[in-house]
Amino acid sequence: MRYVRYLCIAVFAIALIAVALANRSMVSLKLLPTEVSGWFALNPEIQVPLFIVILGSIIAGLLVGFVWEWIREYGQRAEAARQAREMRRLEREVARLKGEKYQDQDEVLALLDQAS
Repeated sequence: MRYVRYLCIAVFAIALIAVALANRSMVSLKLLPTEVSGWFALNPEIQVPLFIVILGSIIAGLLVGFVWEWIREYGQRAEAARQAREMRRLEREVARLKGEKYQDQDEVLALLDQAS
């Protein structure tokens, strides 16, 4: 299974290198469209290779998806935490009740009674 994972990583790396080599031409990225930039005195522009734009877009999309999913699952995580707290409380109560039940008995008899 480890070799299959290494093979998948190698194929993915080769695909990324191929995309980077095929898209080396420079493109200009502007913050605002040309029509809107007239309203503002500032319109920054940067020249970057196209593969950086492609890979950056993929990474940005993954990050947005991870954050979206994390926010969406908040209710499930909160419910799991509430159930864990309730389970710990009930375990403490069961231990306390067992202690009260066997308080006046011999320790060996109490252990035998608990085992059954």
